[in-house]
Amino acid sequence: MPAENLSAGGESVDSAADLAHMHRATQLGESVRGTTAPNPWVGAVLASADGTAFEGATEPPPGRHAEIVALDAARRAGVDPAGATLYTTLEPCSHTGRTAPCIEAIIAAGVGRVVIGVTDPDPNVSGSGVEALRAAGIKVSAGVAAEFVDSSLRPYLHQRQSGRPWVVLKLAATLDGRTGAPDSTSQWITSPEARADAHALRARCDAVLVGAGTVRADDPSLTVRELPPSDPRRPLLDMREAGDEPDDLPLTRAAADRLDPRRFVLGMAPAEAKVQPCMEVSGSLRSVVPRLTDDGVVELLVEGGANVAGELHREGFVDEYVVYLAPAIAGGDDSLPMLAGPGAPTIAEFWRGQIVDMRSIGPDVRITVLPG
Repeated sequence: MPAENLSAGGESVDSAADLAHMHRATQLGESVRGTTAPNPWVGAVLASADGTAFEGATEPPPGRHAEIVALDAARRAGVDPAGATLYTTLEPCSHTGRTAPCIEAIIAAGVGRVVIGVTDPDPNVSGSGVEALRAAGIKVSAGVAAEFVDSSLRPYLHQRQSGRPWVVLKLAATLDGRTGAPDSTSQWITSPEARADAHALRARCDAVLVGAGTVRADDPSLTVRELPPSDPRRPLLDMREAGDEPDDLPLTRAAADRLDPRRFVLGMAPAEAKVQPCMEVSGSLRSVVPRLTDDGVVELLVEGGANVAGELHREGFVDEYVVYLAPAIAGGDDSLPMLAGPGAPTIAEFWRGQIVDMRSIGPDVRITVLPG
């Protein structure tokens, strides 16, 4: 849910400058999404008194939070952050975790105003950051571009509120909904362009789960090896492939090294499988998925197979369906379905969601569906 508007003192929370800086902060957060778990992918912009902007994004644990990165960037440039306005997509933390509370650094720096996209539902924060900043005499505006920021941070907000990861189910199928031939061959249904787009989805998530059957049949590596040029994480991939060190903030080598998601296999993976090293989990998805939160998983991508996908769907654990449809037809009922197991017994019980995005990816079509 979008954050409550907590602005005080009659300040405008939707000025052009506020919106522009918050949109940029959200882009910065997206540039490290998938690399910061269990922390959220926060972006920050520090606008100094003379109008100069300094940027930050959350580093992988135990690195700095976005607000600290932005403050440090200003100091590196010889600019005193006193009196500046700090834009951050998420309420600054007010508790000691892997790092000291961000509010302490913000107050000590003499920042004059803090603009927040959404408040943090984490019970360790949950409004206490806003209260502490105001108690220190800092002007606070919250809820700026909240809908835009909420869309970016939704998996994190969901995980903190529900206690389980945001689950993305990725499926690739023919027009008649088939994912493999009767002989179990399934590579490749979709085009290279769609597969590159799927790598972007993989980079976006901090963990990926597949069934042991998929590992044995397809032997996937589940790593990020290519990204479209427009993907916000493409600089991290280029940095990793070249072995470069970053020239400036907010990109970090640590983020580049965490571009691949953590890999979980439901069942036993062969020792020689490309997915190794991985974490093997057992039990029903009803028990496995919530447990992944204890492992620090925020956004989980499930890539198959049909039995895992079917069980996940029936349990109601899918928060986002991403379906790639190829202009191909299997042409029968003996090929492999997208979802295995029993389906709805009557049309009245068909699951129905909301299509929120549909676009062409090379010769294929990608459809994103959220529960209705």
